[in-house]
Amino acid sequence: MEPTGVAERLHNKTILITGATGFIAKLLVEKILRLQPPVKRLYLLVRAGDQDSATERVRSEIMQLQIFRSLQEKYQKHFSSWFWGMVYPVAGDVSLKNLGIGDVALAEYITEETSIIIHTAATVNFRERYDTALAINTMGVKHVIEIASRCAKLELLLLVSTAYVNGKESGIMLEKPLHQYRSYDGQSDLDISEEMALAEAKLNELVCSNASEDTIRLTMKKIGTQRAQKFGWTSTYVFTKAMGEMLAYEQRSRLPIAIIRPTSTTSTWKEPFPGWIEGIKTIDTWVTNYGKGILKILPGDITTVIDIIPADTVVNAMLCIISYHIRVQSGLIYHIGSSMCNPLKIGELIHIMFRYFSKKPFVNAEGEGIKVNELIMPATMASFYKHMDIHYKVPMQDIARHGLSTTDELDRYNHLKREYNFTVAIAEVYRSGTFFKRRFDDSNMQKLVSMMIERDRELIPCDTKFINWEKYLMEIHIPGVMDCDSREATRARL
Repeated sequence: MEPTGVAERLHNKTILITGATGFIAKLLVEKILRLQPPVKRLYLLVRAGDQDSATERVRSEIMQLQIFRSLQEKYQKHFSSWFWGMVYPVAGDVSLKNLGIGDVALAEYITEETSIIIHTAATVNFRERYDTALAINTMGVKHVIEIASRCAKLELLLLVSTAYVNGKESGIMLEKPLHQYRSYDGQSDLDISEEMALAEAKLNELVCSNASEDTIRLTMKKIGTQRAQKFGWTSTYVFTKAMGEMLAYEQRSRLPIAIIRPTSTTSTWKEPFPGWIEGIKTIDTWVTNYGKGILKILPGDITTVIDIIPADTVVNAMLCIISYHIRVQSGLIYHIGSSMCNPLKIGELIHIMFRYFSKKPFVNAEGEGIKVNELIMPATMASFYKHMDIHYKVPMQDIARHGLSTTDELDRYNHLKREYNFTVAIAEVYRSGTFFKRRFDDSNMQKLVSMMIERDRELIPCDTKFINWEKYLMEIHIPGVMDCDSREATRARL
């Protein structure tokens, strides 16, 4: 008998995917449909008020995307009927009980038929409001678990987390679970119910005091950062994702749960075509602003390994877990990254960025090519701030002493101020990534990769050691990021 692989694993399965309009989820939907069309049903949970709105979101934000081009060409005029024959939009909200599914009959049918749940829904804003991040990233897991508990045919609940729930430590980050009632550093008690109550009480206090929407938003953001740092995490995002993992860990004995922790996700390497990306995030912020001549300095250690992973590799790893985790069930956590088997140092990335934009300068709105110098990387935050004082604060003070009497002086002052504020903000947000010496152990993931049958090694390749970083960055990722930035700029002008 031929060994079973991912295609057979998904055959005639009903799958529920939350956060279906997210970057990774879109690629996952496309890959499943391209890989094994005869899935029984893909339920796509999207935030919407009703079924019609959910259908329209799936149509406009998923089905009509460029990533479905090969399937559109394959099925031609039958593509629409083929797509809707397998995909069923579900209006809901992970922050609500029962996932916010108002159709009771539909909710019941989903729990009766679903074999696999893939929970990708999240707010990925590092400085999200604490109440919002708790509702989506933490309580969203709780609500998914409640649905999963009612699924009679459940084979696997796969939760998409992030490798950065590992806190602020340096060293080798192991694929180990997180426990409630324990802060990351072990120095404080952490009770998720108390965090929920604290956020709710603070929000009620602000509302009762007639605080403005801006005040409420900024205050809740500040509280999120403070609570994260108190318990040993770097941001509201990773803290609330960590608490979601804790809730999942408590259910490991009664539910088939696996958690995948990707590192920094970048544009597609190969599938469905190279360079597809949505939104500018993580290192993409460095790339775009460096190319535009805005980012000239970034503090960090050039020998620090920066762990990035193409989005299609993450999707393939998810399918690998779905196919092989149930056979071994030896691990709960799976890191998917590159720092162990194919490390990329920040210094190498910076040099590649310089080479790319030296060959292909960014052209501004005036049609001028922007000349870039190699990014300056001070080895300490103190030397970074000294540089910023010399090259920004002192010139700003000199201009201000003249009273900003001319338009040129005012423009020069505002330009320096914008660059200063932006550069400092980038340095502070990413200092954990540019200084912390950490690598993400992926032993559990490698164990699954070693089990893959030959056909799956071709269908769902997820071994990062085969990525040529220079080729990927120069020919795929940086061009893809700049194209995405251009599209976003065009939309902003419309």
